[in-house]
Amino acid sequence: MFFRSKPVGSYRYLQIVHSVREGKKVRQQVIATLGRLDLLEASGQLERLMRSGLRHCESFAVLDAHAAGEIEPVAIRRIGPDLVFARLWKECGIPDVLRSILKERHYEFDVERAIYLTVLHRLFASGSDRAAERWREDYLIPGTEGLDLHHLYRAMAFLGEAIEELESLPGRFAALKTSWKKPSSIAGGISLAKWS
Repeated sequence: MFFRSKPVGSYRYLQIVHSVREGKKVRQQVIATLGRLDLLEASGQLERLMRSGLRHCESFAVLDAHAAGEIEPVAIRRIGPDLVFARLWKECGIPDVLRSILKERHYEFDVERAIYLTVLHRLFASGSDRAAERWREDYLIPGTEGLDLHHLYRAMAFLGEAIEELESLPGRFAALKTSWKKPSSIAGGISLAKWS
């Protein structure tokens, strides 16, 4: 069922119609004509009819109450940072690389998600792991709901072990630590420099 505005002469009439299949054809059957649209709008009857119908539609009733300022949201979670960065994170293969490195270890939490959270935080807000944990409360970042501050510390300690291993490698590669607070650093962390 749906509303249809039907022109008759110089006026438009508001009708409630529904589609009926007759053989291979579908035609609209009028259930009721509510009256002239201009008069329904001017008198407020159309708005009252719609509000009356909203009482029977729970999801619309919530939206209508929110629009009228009758209810306050319990929580507002932003989704932008994850929408922007998650695809790039996956296309670069970072989750697969981290999970393959972590396969031998037996962490009781998702280290890849903890690293993702801290990198995302540093890209959009900057600050410490403690700040990342507080920042996460305002954002919807899948897979990070069960992470606590000590998980973020342990994930960063894991990355620190990787830095120490790279620094101890002889030869052509050296790991350079970049400052988390350095403004020119996009995400902070580790960068590899190739020495000739």
